Amino acid sequence: MTSIPALNWSGAELGGWNESLPAPAGSNWSSSPLAPAANFSNQFVQPAWCLALWSLAYGVVVAVAVFGNLVVIWIILAHKRMRTVTNSFLVNLAFSDASVAAFNTLVNFIYALHGEWYFGEAYCRFQNFFPITAVFASIYSMTVIAVDRYMAIIDPLKPRLSATATKVVIASIWILAFLLAFPQCLFSKTKVMPGRTLCYVSWPGGMKQRFTYHIIVITLVYCFPLLVMGITYTIVGITLWGGEIPGDTSDKYHEQLKAKRKVVKMMIVVVLTFAVCWLPYHIYFIVTGIYENWNRWKYIQQIYLATFWLAMSSTMYNPIIYCCLNKRFRAGFKRAFQWCPFIEVSSYDELELKTTRFHPTRQSSLYTVTRMESSMSVVFEPGDGESSKSNRKKGAQEANTNGCSCRSSKASSAVSGYINSPYTSVDEYP
Repeated sequence: MTSIPALNWSGAELGGWNESLPAPAGSNWSSSPLAPAANFSNQFVQPAWCLALWSLAYGVVVAVAVFGNLVVIWIILAHKRMRTVTNSFLVNLAFSDASVAAFNTLVNFIYALHGEWYFGEAYCRFQNFFPITAVFASIYSMTVIAVDRYMAIIDPLKPRLSATATKVVIASIWILAFLLAFPQCLFSKTKVMPGRTLCYVSWPGGMKQRFTYHIIVITLVYCFPLLVMGITYTIVGITLWGGEIPGDTSDKYHEQLKAKRKVVKMMIVVVLTFAVCWLPYHIYFIVTGIYENWNRWKYIQQIYLATFWLAMSSTMYNPIIYCCLNKRFRAGFKRAFQWCPFIEVSSYDELELKTTRFHPTRQSSLYTVTRMESSMSVVFEPGDGESSKSNRKKGAQEANTNGCSCRSSKASSAVSGYINSPYTSVDEYP
């Protein structure tokens, strides 16, 4: 994972493997000390209108991503109904995205435009460490959500993650992300040169080590997580869209099935958005790592700014996706923006955030009994007289205590487990 390209300026600026290439922040380029440049000139000076357009584009990303993700965090933490296992990981995802936008996007944009590091050595190390760590945490949060959805839907009778276990998983995500990003921090440094200051990652092994690190990162933080999420969501999709129980027309069954489908759709859109936004960025660094002379191409800066903007824009889409595809998040956004004259919070919106319509453990049992009772009532017709009434009452009592026949008991248990386990509430599927 890198954060700044190896943009090129005229002049013999680097010693070592290539004397014409600079080493901006996060580019992982230089393996040798920078040689002073007597005649420095930036070949990538852009016209004012171009700078204005890029500034507007990046400014929108930062504003929407930071504010939108902070609102998502508030919606989940401020409303008890929203504090579910899945939403805990969404909080982690929102925090990661907000961190990337706040600490990475604008600074890298300024450095990419001017080739001058204005922020000091300490922030150089921070810049090449924490925002990249947040990107890693973001993708692994999405992966954990996919696995959590898989376990909740494919094997609903297993206990869900407890609050403590959820915190442990989130902490593990950040520890792994810190370890993967630590080399960037370890080898980051600044170099004061005549006319400018550089922030870059000086790899001891040179360009080969930098390229190897980037390939490892792409594999562990892009390809592997997307493979896991692709497999899990494919299985979940087949289960939800092709696994309806024949003859089950109960309102509760269809309501929960519909709710589960909605949340899976939402997360699939989130994952696809991330994959599409980051793919050109990874391709850019692979290609420029293989064909080093491409970094001296006249239009390489525009290509980098475009791919970097697309990658950073992934941080602002999730709040928009939640608002469009999830009624509870939509109600939460309405409440957050209720000060706007054209935003109206209805009583239904308040109901979505404050009430709980189902009580999972009790309702699962009641629903099973109700299905067994309704099945038995078909056997005893109303015209059977007092005998049938007493038999029906006795049968219902037996169903409540010992269950019905073995076959009926297994069927009703399977239905109850598929729709709602003792560990899963409909609130998990807003």
